[in-house]
Amino acid sequence: MPEAVIVSVARSPIGRAFKGSLKDVRPDDLAAQMVEAALAAVPALDRSEIDDLMLGCAQPAGEQAYNLGRMVALRLGLDGLPGTTVHRYCASSLQTTRMAMHAIRAGEGDVFVSAGVECVSRFAQGKSDGMPDTKNPIYDEAAERTKARIAAGEPWVDPRSLGQLPDAYLAMGETAENVAEHCKVSREDQDEYAVRSQNLAEQAADRGFWERDITPVTLADGTVVSADDGPRRGVTLEKVQSMQPVFRPDGTVTAANCCPLNDGAAALVVMSDRRAAELGLTPLARIVSTGVSALSPEVMGLGPVEASRQAMARAGISAGDLGLVEMNEAFAAQVLPSIDQLGLDIDRVNVNGGAIALGHPFGSTGARMATTLIHGMQERDVQFGLETMCAAGGQGMAMVLERLS
Repeated sequence: MPEAVIVSVARSPIGRAFKGSLKDVRPDDLAAQMVEAALAAVPALDRSEIDDLMLGCAQPAGEQAYNLGRMVALRLGLDGLPGTTVHRYCASSLQTTRMAMHAIRAGEGDVFVSAGVECVSRFAQGKSDGMPDTKNPIYDEAAERTKARIAAGEPWVDPRSLGQLPDAYLAMGETAENVAEHCKVSREDQDEYAVRSQNLAEQAADRGFWERDITPVTLADGTVVSADDGPRRGVTLEKVQSMQPVFRPDGTVTAANCCPLNDGAAALVVMSDRRAAELGLTPLARIVSTGVSALSPEVMGLGPVEASRQAMARAGISAGDLGLVEMNEAFAAQVLPSIDQLGLDIDRVNVNGGAIALGHPFGSTGARMATTLIHGMQERDVQFGLETMCAAGGQGMAMVLERLS
């Protein structure tokens, strides 16, 4: 059976939504630049050999509609390249990498582009932009029950245990509050973790890590953007502790201990090991295994736990074998219990900071984290790395990589 290997990576700077460096860039244009950069890093590849371009996007509407994957292929002049757009919320471009691996192992192709993009700045905003209210009313009762429970200060209980539907459309911040309450994660612990993320990202910038990780983006006016809009320098615990809760008056989740809204794109070129060898390429990493899991959408932040266990079991490794872990920091409230339940060494988790500092452009985060993980594994000379994340709707995804160069 052929193995799937990653031969090149490219991720854009991450801009802050609505006010940041990438707010005026269309998502198809941004994604096209990253796909082009990833392909340019493999000059030996005849682009007519690419079997499919699979692009993750968490909100494929408005400018992100019309099968964005195919639009990117056309934008690059690759009329003969099929394209698809995949939607698994935050894990969308981890899913596309998983699909590339599966196709290669099944013998249904040798070369794939796995990409992702999200431009929150450009989101469709209402019915006139093609975004009608599509929520199923069967969940209305669950939503009202959630509001009543929060107002009464009652503890979270899995509604399925009561024979009731979960609140499928619950705001992500509310799910983080549920996890914090259920897993007893204090506000202080969340704030300390948030400061850690910002400080580590700042340290990584100072030693030049992000210059290695980021592929610059050229704007329409010729301006080149080569750095993330985050992290914030000089973040202190005192400053973070002064922030007010966002989702509940007596809650613990603040704007400082969760990820911001962002714009960004990333792309990977995934090949069979056979084709990479024929082209004389030294792959960056082998995709060893993946996992996907689900749980109540009301505590979606614990998604990394079971998915990571699956991926590690399929790889035949344990937490102690992992040299580095990239866990998406949607909320500090969900990262901390996920680390604890998986038995991970926190000193190997998000060693360059994570989404709290860098940002989380939903559909591109899977490919962005793979890029950062590979570069981190190279820098620290480790063999195995784990990428893992939660996803809206109550899901988790994970992937184990083995460094090859």
